[in-house]
Parts: sequence; structure tokens; C-alpha cells
Amino acid sequence: MSLLTMAWRSCLAVLILISPGLAQNGDAQSSGTQSSSSTPAVSAPDMLIRGGTILTVTHGDIQNGSILIHNGKIARIGQNISAPAGATVIDATGKYVMPGIIDPHSHLALDGDVNEATSPITPSMNMLDAFVNTDKGLYQALAGGVTSLLLLHGSANMIGGQAVVIKNKFGLSRDQMLFPNAPRSIKFASGENPKRVYGSRNQLPSTRMGNFEVQREALQQAKEYMREWDDYNAKVQKGEKDLKAPKRDLKLEALADVLRGKLLVQIHCYRADEFLTEMAMAREFGYHIRAFHHALEAYKVADKIAAEGVAVATWPDWWGYKDEAWDAQPWNAVMLMRHGVRVALKSDSNDVVRRLNQDAGKVMRYGGATEEEALKMITLNPAWIIGVDDRVGSLDVGKDADISIWDKYPLSSYAKVDKAIIDGEVYFDSSLPGLGLTHWKNAPMSDGGFEGNEMDEEMIGTGEAH
Repeated sequence: MSLLTMAWRSCLAVLILISPGLAQNGDAQSSGTQSSSSTPAVSAPDMLIRGGTILTVTHGDIQNGSILIHNGKIARIGQNISAPAGATVIDATGKYVMPGIIDPHSHLALDGDVNEATSPITPSMNMLDAFVNTDKGLYQALAGGVTSLLLLHGSANMIGGQAVVIKNKFGLSRDQMLFPNAPRSIKFASGENPKRVYGSRNQLPSTRMGNFEVQREALQQAKEYMREWDDYNAKVQKGEKDLKAPKRDLKLEALADVLRGKLLVQIHCYRADEFLTEMAMAREFGYHIRAFHHALEAYKVADKIAAEGVAVATWPDWWGYKDEAWDAQPWNAVMLMRHGVRVALKSDSNDVVRRLNQDAGKVMRYGGATEEEALKMITLNPAWIIGVDDRVGSLDVGKDADISIWDKYPLSSYAKVDKAIIDGEVYFDSSLPGLGLTHWKNAPMSDGGFEGNEMDEEMIGTGEAH
């Protein structure tokens, strides 16, 4: 079946997203965060999870431990915690309790609209406008313990669109699934994908030289645009009259936010030489790269990546599916980590997203990562890449109660999710009949239109998907 074929398309209200502009004549400056217009949820009752082995990620394991949740936050964690009156009690005896898994690179629920492949530079596109909150892939991710995801534009473009960050509260409305006030991210992509998409049409870019030329040109235009607005705003502040404001350009406003550090730059990149080029360009224009994604040759320049403070989101064992992937090796993640790089594991696949716990187990096998290091690669480190590590990614007092409970040791291929809890509410419970969902209204689930992975996602929306 074609990747563009969808079994069912859900009906959604049209959400008009106003792109934040540069400050002018009282216009609000972009805050650099994603917001949600949903009304605040009613606080869930207190909850006590007790009796399990708690894998905190940041301060070791607690045998026969307990977690008290109040107002959707972790209030206490330790042993011998009593449940307050009226609290929901979950008996986790014989089970394992860990933070919800966080996927820092997904194309789930984007309705096949993962690429705006009409131009190599499309930074004003916003993936929120393509987000289908009823996609069955989100349910499958939730049943795999994934509680937060970064939904990215595809890799057809050198500079693609802006991402959307969600909490996987499957069954709630689209706005209610947005991760409140999460930082904004934007997707860049270098290498084979953009040069193949546009080169096949005899357009620029068709080579790696062309890739970086169009990226550099766009950033230079943004630099000049930002200077024009800064000059104009300075004159307004001085009280000068009869001024004509520069023309507003949504594409350049988004790129200006990159230069101002208001967008986290996430870059699809494979080759060692291209990591160096991307970091040099970031230094040239004064922005910072948050993370390289895929990054299969990163081990070759691990020290350089570490020196720049750039994280890596990768797989443990994908290789050989295109030229850029031939030098991959399963030791990459741990080699990077030993050089001081913050490493996360990600899915980029509707299939892998269900088994990120097993990918974490693989890095213990390949390279000898410790349990804590492996767990961080699917919890705290991806939370940092997304910019929400102060709220999720570990079991610490004060953090959001985004928690997964497993029937067996979670880094085992035999483990299954018993419960997935987000903001102190259970959204998946394997003991329930049917799908195990607690908030789903039994409406048809939609097919998000993208069942593939990095090997073909750059072609979605181009009419060229196989």
C-alpha cells in the first residue's frame, strides 16, 4: 500500500496559527515557547504508586519504593510513604517504575504532510497545522511507554518547518495534547535527502555544495532582515516620526528567531564532514545547534561535537540503507557519550517508537553503557534536546508525574508496559479490556499517513514516495 494512502482521515477544526513576528509598534516579541490555548485540566486526585522498583534515572534505584503524586507533580519519592485520604493507590509490587519515555524525533500524527517540498527553505511552516491527534501511532507509542514526543518536519529541505511538542494524552483534544510552554524547535537537514529531492527536478540544490549555499544565503537574508527591523525599532524608541516599517516576511522572521536563539535547531545530518560544516556555519551566524539527529558518523568527530555542546539523537543499530549510512556502527552512541556528548535514542519510525526501551538495552550490550546511562538516553537526554528536562525525564520531586510502569525489567525485550501515567493521570492501563485506554471515546482512530521511517520520509508529500 502506498505510504500516502490513509485508511481514514479524521475531521478536525481548523486551527489558525499566527507566526510570531518581530517587535514593532507594540507587537509582542516572540517568547520562544510553544503554548496551548486549552483550558487548564481539573487537577487529578492524589495518587500513590507503591511497592515497585523505582528507576529514578538521576539518583539511583529504590527497592520497594513509593511515589506520591499531588496536582500532577511528583510530591514525594522514597520508601514507606503513606497514601493521603482519598488518594488513588497503584500497587506496583514486583513491577518497575521509571519516567515516561521521551521520543525526540518523530513524524507520527502528521497526516502525511511531513514535508513542504516546494522549496528548500520553509522555516515558517508549522507542524502543528498538520497534527492529527487521533493517529493510531500515538496509541501504539503510548502502549510502549512514550509520554512525550517532538514531532518534526521531514528532511526534504535544508531548513524545514517548526516542530510541535506533545504530551501523549491520547484521547484528549489536539490543544490538550500540546506540551504547555515547550520551547520551539526547527528542523534543518543536510546531505542526501534535500539534494536528491531538488536535484531530481534539476533545481538548486542538487549537490552538497548547493545544500549549504541555499542555507547560508537564507541565513544571510535573515541577518539583513533582522538588522532592518532592529534599526527601525531603534528609531521608534528615539521618537522619530514618519517612519516606514520594513515589510514583514514570515520566512525571514522565523530565521531571525533562529539567529536570536529563540528556536532550538535540530539538524538531520549523517556525515562527519557535514557536522563540521554545520557547526562552522552556526558559529558564522551566531546561533547554536541543539542536536544532530541520526548522526551515524558522529563517532568520527565526537570530540568536536562535544566541544560545541551539541547533543546527538541516534539509533543503536540502523545502517546501510543509503550511502550516508554505510559507516554506521552500534557502538556510536556509547563512544559519543564517553567523549562527553549528550546522547539520546529516537524512533523516526512508527515501529521503533514502540520499542525504545529495547533500544536502550542495546547500548548496554554495545559499548557497555550502565543502566542509568542507557535510561537517560530515552528519558532525560531527549528531554534536554526538546528543552523540557526541567519538567520531565526523571523521577524527581517537583517534576511532572509522567511515569511508566513495567511488568518486567524495562530494558528487557520481554518487558511490557503495565501503565502509562501523564501529569498524574493514567492514560494507558494494560489490565483494562480492549485497547487499555482510559480517555479514548471509542471513535475510529486515524491512519497518520506515514508508516515509514527516515529511509523514505523525505519523499512523503513530494508525490515520489514508493
